[in-house]
Amino acid sequence: MSSKASAQGVKAEVKRSLRVGVVGAGVMGTNHARVFGGLPNTTMVGIVDPLPEHRSRATELAGCRAFANLDELIAEGVDAVTIAAPTHLHHEIALACIARDIHILVEKPIAPSVEEGQDIVAAARRAGVTLMVGHVERFNPAVAAIKQAISGEDILSIAITRVGPFPPRMSNVGVVIDLAVHDIDLIRWFTESDIVEVQPQLSSAVAEREDIALLQFRTASGVLAHINTNWLTPFKARNVTVATRGKYVMGDLLTRQVTECFGFQPDGSYSMRHLPVGHDEPLRAELIAFLDAVRTGGVAAVTGDEGVASLEIAIRCLETPARPAAASAARKGPRRVAG
Repeated sequence: MSSKASAQGVKAEVKRSLRVGVVGAGVMGTNHARVFGGLPNTTMVGIVDPLPEHRSRATELAGCRAFANLDELIAEGVDAVTIAAPTHLHHEIALACIARDIHILVEKPIAPSVEEGQDIVAAARRAGVTLMVGHVERFNPAVAAIKQAISGEDILSIAITRVGPFPPRMSNVGVVIDLAVHDIDLIRWFTESDIVEVQPQLSSAVAEREDIALLQFRTASGVLAHINTNWLTPFKARNVTVATRGKYVMGDLLTRQVTECFGFQPDGSYSMRHLPVGHDEPLRAELIAFLDAVRTGGVAAVTGDEGVASLEIAIRCLETPARPAAASAARKGPRRVAG
């Protein structure tokens, strides 16, 4: 086969139409269905949810068919599925899809436990199906701009703030699994290094599970990082700062503004500039990346192994006891000498 014919074959494969479905018709799953419905060379087969009210809402908002169970969707024929069901169901649904050679994107966290996450990864590898984990924040244009700005830099520290009001929908997890796992993934992605030290401070102020978390980390490459997250702030804030030896990068993930400080001088002066940031919808970019990996057989943008690694660190934050305060004796003044 000529190189031209080979290139045409690859191009045709990339454009191949795919039949896709969504499991879970909550807010996130309905958004998946909406995005799939607008992608080229993609047929949105339907969305699955056991609750009639969820199915009705998804049908109205996403304009797709709805099924009461996974078997009904699979019977219609699907090449790929995104799993946006409650986390405790991820393992069961993922294995059912993998057993039928269906490619899957599993929303974060990949599973409720590291063991179940590893089980999903191993099953996908054996079956040769694409597995991607839905860490959508990587596809935020502001995050992409930060990643590009620090590429090749000697990173010293990372600070991330992800706070907001108490969520209207209660789940069976606290802020570490619900929110901080996004930023654990970003720290690993920015540094391209594993997290080797974890120092968490957690508190349950108004919820049964932790609703305040101050998390400190050290990566294998020596980067210090911390995450400040809570459900007590009356407004949403999503900020990232990265200090390197040559620059200081600040990003607002909500307004998508990224600023770079550079050219530091001995007198304390420096230069600043705003970096260009794209306008893509993060979820749309994520789902396009997933389908591209399905079509080409390439490595997923967020692999199953990466999803398990971030989950493992999040669970360590929940299981690691906080360091006790220094003994009171250390705070006493010098002893009075008798005599």
